[in-house]
Amino acid sequence: MAQNVIIPCFFLIIVKKEKVKRTMMRRIAALLLSLILCTGAMAPERIYAALEEENKKTEETGEEDSTKNQDVQIKAPSTILMEASTGQIIHEVNSDEKMPPASVTKIMTMLLIFDALDTGKIKLEDEVTVSDYAASMGGSQVFLEPGETQTVDTMLKCIAVASANDACVAMAEYISGSEDAFVQSMNERAEGLGMKNTSFKNCNGLDADGHLTTARDIALMSRELITKYPKVHDYSQIWMENITHKTKKGTKEFGLSNTNKLIRHYEYATGLKTGSTSKAKFCLSATAKKDGVELVAVVMAAPDSKQRVRDSITLLNYGFGKCKKYTDNTEPVLQSVKVKRGKEKEVEGEVKEKFTYVDTEGRDLSSIKKKVTMKKHINAPVKKGAKIGEIKYYLNEKEIGNLPVQAKKSIEKLTYSYAVSRVFESFLL
Repeated sequence: MAQNVIIPCFFLIIVKKEKVKRTMMRRIAALLLSLILCTGAMAPERIYAALEEENKKTEETGEEDSTKNQDVQIKAPSTILMEASTGQIIHEVNSDEKMPPASVTKIMTMLLIFDALDTGKIKLEDEVTVSDYAASMGGSQVFLEPGETQTVDTMLKCIAVASANDACVAMAEYISGSEDAFVQSMNERAEGLGMKNTSFKNCNGLDADGHLTTARDIALMSRELITKYPKVHDYSQIWMENITHKTKKGTKEFGLSNTNKLIRHYEYATGLKTGSTSKAKFCLSATAKKDGVELVAVVMAAPDSKQRVRDSITLLNYGFGKCKKYTDNTEPVLQSVKVKRGKEKEVEGEVKEKFTYVDTEGRDLSSIKKKVTMKKHINAPVKKGAKIGEIKYYLNEKEIGNLPVQAKKSIEKLTYSYAVSRVFESFLL
């Protein structure tokens, strides 16, 4: 009789193999075993009825195998993978869970340093004097001494390559006057980037109560740094380099070695920053670029340094496998827009950036179409950069993005005196 039970059941499994999930398979096996052991026999029609009831329960609850659709196998409890040019999230796990970031904090420190360079507040050649407080920092450091001076350029190398806590504080004091004032600027910059779950308490990432952020927020500040200031890669890709300490004790060389082992072991790596403390465990914001696609992979609280590297490589490989990037390199044909009551009758338009789109679903990007729509007219005065039209992009008839068409120059409003002078000039010609 046991044979009569097993045969129809396996027949049912074969017939319905496309519908049966892995969880359902286990339930079938358990049901078969219990039926055989407990009853020794059962009519086939009762087996069918029992299996159908079990399948109905699974469909109603939506329960399925926990490994379904998990293409990325990682051990870190919190991760995120972002495409840098668009900010599109490709994969995430517990990405909004607040955790201590350790030295990944220094991404924001470097961002503020580059902000200061961009505005002209500081220069790479500036000499920065190390205070007693900056020199007293523990943890990862380059052993700067009180009164020692180093250029901003060297300080950036110390931060990006060797994760130097002492260099961070020295730069914070140089830019803002004190670390506290600098940390306030860090939090303001974070708020401006939409980092909703971040609270910085220091500029270097040493463990402190309330010094927390998330994988998502780290991705946001990493993206801002590498897209706005790609020069950071000149520092983050240094594998080894020497700096020179010049103090009262004399001159000596000190070797910097990159804490981010991806730079040496992953061919597409471009940066960005590691971090580790007893509370934070092992963290990494890894950036990489391949075939025009730039990714940010954030790993938080990995159990050890090797695992954070493995998880980062897994995420990046997954992202490069999923992503196809479309860039519109064609010059759009734009009609001029009429200007009412302006000193000129029409204004030309321009598009200041290229449209890019990243697909993660394997769609045919050659079928992307665009539609240019210009305003029929615009009233004077017209400011340069004012929106006078729009280019919309479609994939499979669904809008995937747009770019504004902006006025190429400013046009003043027509005045009575100007109109009279133009009429007079026309008589003279």
